[in-house]
Amino acid sequence: MSLYIKNVKLKSNIILAPMAGYTDLAFRKMCQDFGAGLVCTEMVSSKALHYKNKKTEDLLLSLDGESPRAVQIFGHEPNIMAEACANPLLSKYDIIDINMGCPAKKITSNGDGSSLLKNIELAREVISACVKATNKPITVKFRIGYGEGENIAVSFAKMCEEAGASAITVHGRTTAQGYSGTPNYEAIKKVKEAVKIPVFANGDCKTREDAEKILNITKADGIMVGRAALGKPEVFSEIVFGEIINVNKLEQIKFHYNTMLKHYSENYVVKYMRSHLAFYLSGRYKNSKALVELIKLNSTAEVLEKLDSLFNKFCKI
Repeated sequence: MSLYIKNVKLKSNIILAPMAGYTDLAFRKMCQDFGAGLVCTEMVSSKALHYKNKKTEDLLLSLDGESPRAVQIFGHEPNIMAEACANPLLSKYDIIDINMGCPAKKITSNGDGSSLLKNIELAREVISACVKATNKPITVKFRIGYGEGENIAVSFAKMCEEAGASAITVHGRTTAQGYSGTPNYEAIKKVKEAVKIPVFANGDCKTREDAEKILNITKADGIMVGRAALGKPEVFSEIVFGEIINVNKLEQIKFHYNTMLKHYSENYVVKYMRSHLAFYLSGRYKNSKALVELIKLNSTAEVLEKLDSLFNKFCKI
């Protein structure tokens, strides 16, 4: 059965989470090519868009053929959020997602992200303003609660639906938990039972077996995959199709670098890609010494030359 968010048809029910500092246009393209049903930008500040911040606008670049695609915005001022939804820079995106789940202190301390879980009426105003500002589907990503042991997932989900959200993603942890402990899938199940709009479960889905377990417990319409895809966008092929693909990791990394270089300055790409390299060189390819050397380099040519040497050695082992 096909899954829709309002009038937008997804390619599968396993979608990519927006991740700050990671879900760039090249990474999104790889995830989608491997089966992600929907891809999303990292979160974009509505206030930065209001002030026409160039670095923020650069986050909104995307590749032709990236479809369907979503953009995630954050903020707590209804009028500024509505203005962002109507911004021409967002016109190429099919879906606008509102971040009400980020636990980072630099976000919550300003009243944004998951701090909106503490002010449900303001959250309602934000969603309603966004819905009125655009014809695009508005979705919301949130956590089950703010404080330790708190669970307001059902009431918050109902509010999102009432305010006009077309779908929701529920991360099964509280803000206080961050990414520690285990997700509360039963809480997501109760959300699914309480609303009629599509519900995506989020939290600790790393394999096809995880996905089957999570869907079986929650009865959610789909799953949002985040950290498991870092350094391994091919994880979507495993989860969606049950296919284990042995990718050429070096070629994958080169594609990431070269695609980014077509859209951003070399200085930016060299620094930005350091965090991605930490994930690419983990697991089977783990090499802490090489990583330390790579992040000291200041040109992509040097990085790629070093990687060539590293992977040639790896293949000979």
